[in-house]
Amino acid sequence: MFDFSVITDKNIEEAIQSLEESLKEEKFGVLWEFDIKEKLQEKGLEFDKEFKVLEVCNPHEAQRVLNENELAGYFLPCKIVVYVDHGKTKIGMPKPTALISLLNDEKMSQFAKDIEDRLISCIKGCI
Repeated sequence: MFDFSVITDKNIEEAIQSLEESLKEEKFGVLWEFDIKEKLQEKGLEFDKEFKVLEVCNPHEAQRVLNENELAGYFLPCKIVVYVDHGKTKIGMPKPTALISLLNDEKMSQFAKDIEDRLISCIKGCI
């Protein structure tokens, strides 16, 4: 499976706030929060689902990964989505291990596994 996701009882704003706090503990920051619903409606398209994409980064890890293999830059920053599906707030992400496997680089796979485990821990920490 290429992704990891959970369901939380929190609303979307509470989930994002909790996630940001959890990410800080692992020295990840939210670089950008993209509100897909807002953007599509701004363009005149009908879309009523709450759906936000957070781009997250730990600068030290990004430097470490890019120094090892610049092609990893295609997968940076990491993305975490927070959205409402059938009345439930979900938090999920594509697994870094699934993405980095495209590089066929064992050392990069180890880096990705470490990042993945830490991000999953952050997501679980805000349920």
